[in-house]
Amino acid sequence: MDELLTMSKQELTRLEVMQRIKDKRLTQKEAAGMLKKSVRQIKRLFRAYKAQGAKGLVSGRRGKPSNHRLDEQVEQQALDLLKEKYEDFGPTLAHEKLSEVHGVKLSRESVRKLMIAEGMWKPKRAKHPSAHQMRERRACFGELVQIDGSDHAWFEERGPKCTLLVYIDDATGQLVELWFVADETFFAYCEASRHYFERYGKPVAFYSDKHGIFRVNQEQTTGLGSGLTQFGRAMQELDIQIICANSPQAKGRVERANQTLQDRLVKELRLRGIADIHAANAYLPEFRDDFNRRFAVQPRSTHDAHRPLLKTENLDLILTRQKTGSLSKNLTVQSNHVIYQIQSDRPDYTLRNAQVTVCENANGVVTILYKNNPLPYTIYHKPARQAEVADTKTLNRQIKLPQPPAANHPWRKYGQRINGKPIQDTPPHATD
Repeated sequence: MDELLTMSKQELTRLEVMQRIKDKRLTQKEAAGMLKKSVRQIKRLFRAYKAQGAKGLVSGRRGKPSNHRLDEQVEQQALDLLKEKYEDFGPTLAHEKLSEVHGVKLSRESVRKLMIAEGMWKPKRAKHPSAHQMRERRACFGELVQIDGSDHAWFEERGPKCTLLVYIDDATGQLVELWFVADETFFAYCEASRHYFERYGKPVAFYSDKHGIFRVNQEQTTGLGSGLTQFGRAMQELDIQIICANSPQAKGRVERANQTLQDRLVKELRLRGIADIHAANAYLPEFRDDFNRRFAVQPRSTHDAHRPLLKTENLDLILTRQKTGSLSKNLTVQSNHVIYQIQSDRPDYTLRNAQVTVCENANGVVTILYKNNPLPYTIYHKPARQAEVADTKTLNRQIKLPQPPAANHPWRKYGQRINGKPIQDTPPHATD
């Protein structure tokens, strides 16, 4: 009875070549060229064909387990760890944790297949990329730094929602600064920028969106105002250019970094049980170094475009909220509805109508400068606190909702009396 053989397309091609060699219609050297094998390999195949016929050309490993199959113990260990600690991780991040933290030697594709088989990962069909004009990376490190704030539930349900300020270098894709803040404000960017300047120096330019921190979005009357925001004025004093993007896609490098951080950083904070801004900021340098080791690239030029801070550039004064005003005849100046009285030993007429700069830092400490020298002052009048202006990004967190009374609030015990006496929380101490 004839035996039914299952052969692949490659094996059928080999069978046809062997038949032609047997019929003397093809030499072994010509067959080697057709099958892209060595002559020695053709001789081996022909010997197997003469001894067993077509069956000798069929792979002997067919129907048997692969020699490269996963070890069952390793596979079970990986599955246990995935379900215990990394159930909502992506295959790439899960593979990093399994290999680096637990020492489980698996390829990334093996981890992906395991997660798909267990229903922990759903394969996604590749999307057709949108057509956007390609922009080449800058050549030098520090030539262009993209900055943005990402408002997200970074601590999930363990802590309050906050904002992560992200600074990423355009030439290398390196994270040069990460900083958690409660809101995306001028002083928050000043604090993050100061850390960056002290670590690397001053970049040539910042690339941002059209947030009101970076750009004056309201039309200005001709001749009134400088046309700069407080952050823009500070960067101008430091000789750092601010460029605003017309769309999120234009600053896609920092937007994509935000997406990666909202996945990886959230899970790293969860694994370490971090639930507040202070502890998260203490961990960020370690995370930043690991991120740059994995994803940063080499720039086209080895030149570092950062410039050192000059001795004349006092960040304590530059990174403040500043307002220019004129002293009155009584040597007073008003800023943010507060009237400041200048104290001077010189005659009053020498400072009348003098131009001064009122500088207020993040802690509310005010310095009044005249020709770059501080003037002593006292607060003459400070009005009651007025309504504050809030943008849409911080509005929800500025609204303070009423909280329910505490569990031991007297209101909860209203009407709880026995024989006209209030019920005591604890029974009276017994007497001997």
